[in-house]
Amino acid sequence: MGPGDKTPYETLVGHDGKHFRFTVLDNGLLTRTQREFYEKNGFIVIPNLIPHELIDECRQRFLDIVNGDVDSGQILKMKDLSLKDRTGLPNERIFNKVQDFCWDPMLSKYITFPRVLDYVECFVGPNIRACHSMLINKPPDAGTRTSRHPLHQDLHYFPFRPMDRIVAAWTAMEHIDDSNGCLVVQPGTHKGELLQHDYPEWEGGVNKMYHGVRGAEDNPRVKLHMEKGDTVFFHPLLIHGSGTNVSPNYRKAVSCHYCSSDSYFIDVKGTTQEGIAKEVEQVAERKGFMISFEEIWKLRSRDVRGSLAML
Repeated sequence: MGPGDKTPYETLVGHDGKHFRFTVLDNGLLTRTQREFYEKNGFIVIPNLIPHELIDECRQRFLDIVNGDVDSGQILKMKDLSLKDRTGLPNERIFNKVQDFCWDPMLSKYITFPRVLDYVECFVGPNIRACHSMLINKPPDAGTRTSRHPLHQDLHYFPFRPMDRIVAAWTAMEHIDDSNGCLVVQPGTHKGELLQHDYPEWEGGVNKMYHGVRGAEDNPRVKLHMEKGDTVFFHPLLIHGSGTNVSPNYRKAVSCHYCSSDSYFIDVKGTTQEGIAKEVEQVAERKGFMISFEEIWKLRSRDVRGSLAML
């Protein structure tokens, strides 16, 4: 399939004849009101979607990985900028993220959880690929505000399309509010375009690959207060970020981006994504891998449902 071709799901309409651009498959999970909310705002929160037992297993697996108690394979472990050279701290304090765990025997239970995939179908169609997995551990801020995440669009990182057949699932692993750095979204920005992203010029610095958009600060914002197990699904163009964790506790969330297995790759050379592509390739090269941006994303992904799935 080429860049100019439409997927079979891009022309679907609702039962009333209304065109749905972003919620293409009506499998009975989303009500008409919910579909219209997502169409307008670019996100929707589904309460209590993930069992607490699975969340607790993911939490323990994160600790086992950062403490070196299990073989983490190719899972990438990332440190908070302000703490990366500190000694005498627990690893849970130092590591703010693990990612690319789509083949991990424990964490992959989240990305393949049937109820999550049922909802993902509403946005990407029946053939589903898990393309980017993360467990985000926002530690209590060290006073530098490096625990915040700048406003950004996830599509900035993705060299595959169509963009309307990509969706994020982001699950709170505990109560999340203003104090521990909840997600902040700018409703309706998913209808815009991919903007230029750069490292923000913050006094305390910014974590690796935490790029942000400029000029979005004045857009209306919604803070997503969530409970353990609540899951927000959102479009890759939706501008979002998260605040500083000023609480004394860790704030964890587990997330996966999904795309249609029918997706195709684009050449990002000469686009706003060229910079991030080079940065990702340089990180891979430092780890001993001479590999392209496209090939990196192929390795990060896994088909999880549908006729193309390789379970």
